[in-house]
Amino acid sequence: MFSISTFLGSFEPLFWAARFTLLISILGIALGLVVGALICAAALSRATWLRWFAAVWVSFLRGVPLLVQLLLCYYLLPVIGINVPAMVAAVVTVGICSSAYVSEIWRGAIIALPGGQIEAATAIGMRPSDIWLRVILPQAFAISLPALVNELILLVKASSLVSVVGILEVTRASQAQAAMTFRPLEVYIAAACIYLIINLCLAGLGRYLEHRVTV
Repeated sequence: MFSISTFLGSFEPLFWAARFTLLISILGIALGLVVGALICAAALSRATWLRWFAAVWVSFLRGVPLLVQLLLCYYLLPVIGINVPAMVAAVVTVGICSSAYVSEIWRGAIIALPGGQIEAATAIGMRPSDIWLRVILPQAFAISLPALVNELILLVKASSLVSVVGILEVTRASQAQAAMTFRPLEVYIAAACIYLIINLCLAGLGRYLEHRVTV
């Protein structure tokens, strides 16, 4: 029989655990944006070896499950003498994995830009770095904002995988709570509500930012 008291009592520990879910997701998308921009630049480069590197990067990270990447990072780094906390390994793995998808989002947005703008910026003597930072990326960001928000929402859901390395985010906290109360149904419904609340807030923020950058 469904217990309202267990359901409501599960929210407090899960809300505390949601901090780590948000931290991993936000830092992951931030790292993904930076690395994704570099991979996108490599994919659009005139240098053949850079295009090949970007293609291999994107193909590998999109072709290997995030869980496998996380376990590889967590167990491989100590083997090569790099000992990092589980949180750092989780953020790096999520960010690097996200960079493959972000780079494709950036690339699609850049291809959608009118080519005349880049030609005009080059004609007035702007350096390539300035063209990227002041002409291409700001417009590409506005075009790709809905897809980037969607990627952040996907990262929030994918962050549940970091529970396998011992991080007490929402999924692991709900497992612990279910084992303690012997009421898994109520606890997992509460966890689903937490994820839903987070993602609805992110979707609302995304719509607000989309309206701001397009007005």
